[in-house]
Amino acid sequence: MARSADIVIIGAGIIGLCTAVQIARRAKASITVLDKGAGPGEGSTGASSAVCRYKYTRPEMVRLARDGINAYQHWAAFTGLDAPLARFHRHGVLWSSDGNRDWPAAEAERLRSFGIAADVLDDDALAERFPAISPCVLAPDFETGAPHKCSGGGLHLLEVDGGYFDPVDALHDLITTARALGVDIRFRTRVTGCDVSAGAMRGVTLASGERLACANLVNAAGPWCNDVFDYAGLACPWPLSPTRIQIVHIDRPEAVAGDLPVCVDPLAGIYFRTQNRGQQILVSSVRKEDECERVTAPDDLANYANDDFTREKLHALQHRLPGLASMCNVRGCSGLYTVNESDVHPIVGETPIKGFYVANGFSGHGFKLAPAIASLLAQMITGVKADFDTSEDGGFLSFSRAPIDIASKSVLA
Repeated sequence: MARSADIVIIGAGIIGLCTAVQIARRAKASITVLDKGAGPGEGSTGASSAVCRYKYTRPEMVRLARDGINAYQHWAAFTGLDAPLARFHRHGVLWSSDGNRDWPAAEAERLRSFGIAADVLDDDALAERFPAISPCVLAPDFETGAPHKCSGGGLHLLEVDGGYFDPVDALHDLITTARALGVDIRFRTRVTGCDVSAGAMRGVTLASGERLACANLVNAAGPWCNDVFDYAGLACPWPLSPTRIQIVHIDRPEAVAGDLPVCVDPLAGIYFRTQNRGQQILVSSVRKEDECERVTAPDDLANYANDDFTREKLHALQHRLPGLASMCNVRGCSGLYTVNESDVHPIVGETPIKGFYVANGFSGHGFKLAPAIASLLAQMITGVKADFDTSEDGGFLSFSRAPIDIASKSVLA
């Protein structure tokens, strides 16, 4: 006899587990989360930089980021745990100057209109707050690597309450919370098929041969989402491409002194932040050209960082952090975005198949948005509102929407 659940969620990453918790809190429903990995963090979440920033082009995305980050800032309340493993590192998010003095003040005012604290720093204020960061408004030379005489005079935007979170610890906390709410979470459990009849979701088939009946299925499978669409027999109109993203880690030398924010450097095309209690620095790219390596088989990801990528990003990092005269323990890894090539925004909500819901194509935005996206899905599925719900209705991310008109199709969209 086939087992059953009211709701099955495919994917135990940050989206899937937040969704399980949000649904379990508002409905007496049996919920099963299925993940092919051996344990938490084997997918996109485990390699996420988990940067929590608010600056987006679209106001809807600003609101979703604000509401998602609010859950991380109040993680004990969100999870219901007295001593959660994960914590929010509120160092701020600094957008270093690109030489244009017009946009920082306008952007700060725009963010404040959403209730988000933002400051504009001149070079003196930057030096006082973050002494290790160069105010240079000249781009580093990537052709020859030659140094230049740095020149300041720009303005810098600071998202005061931004920062980063501990991604894998967050998964462990959510698993503890979800299981306490009665959610069945199964790792080493690969879905190999979906049962759809009369236009409605009826269940899933597992690699073991077991069939799990369900009336509601959430596709939160990240880079493996297209497999689920195929199993359901649904032609997804969105080009959702698993994409290799590289990250470099170094030890932080004593010469890089003082507080370091999350820093987005548009001139050099990098972002960086600290980790491991400030003892290391992580750096990666915000350039569209570094988000183009499509992966046909996500299970076979090349999980290292290429030498040329590492050299270029460390050159850029050294320009922004002059105290990096030498670098120790250089390491690299790769993770996966699922890039929506149409507009780099996710698709969230119902599909033409009754009971089949999606949360896919986050294009590098998924971690910070996860609690808010889970709120949208939980409200759609249960019709019930609860604590930590987003104020955004999410219709602009629907499966049936038109592509969003966006100037830059990168992780900074």
